[in-house]
Amino acid sequence: QVQLGESGGGLVQAGVSLRLSCVVSVRTFSNYVIGWFRQAPGKERELSARISWTGTRTYHSDSVKGRFTISRDNGKNTVYLQMNNLKPEDTAVYYCAAGLWHSSSASDYAYWGQGTQVTVSP
Repeated sequence: QVQLGESGGGLVQAGVSLRLSCVVSVRTFSNYVIGWFRQAPGKERELSARISWTGTRTYHSDSVKGRFTISRDNGKNTVYLQMNNLKPEDTAVYYCAAGLWHSSSASDYAYWGQGTQVTVSP
């Protein structure tokens, strides 16, 4: 029903920027919230940001607030995560996901991409 594909990860030095992209294959986006999650080795998957497909509602976690910005371009069926001033603690696999609720819990998102690795060196 919904397919998502992430891209844009890589190996970068601390202080630089990356932009992740999530292409969402679905007929309409009005029923879905899109979230960016990340999971570091040995840690729980956590929400970094989410956005309502229609409207302007966004959320950013305390750990990324002021550095990361989620946005969307429905004409391209794409959600972005602009990551500025990257820190080593941002190293993780980043996933985009689609759900029906404005939630911070991974269990509330039914559709997931395959993930893209972001590695930040000191």
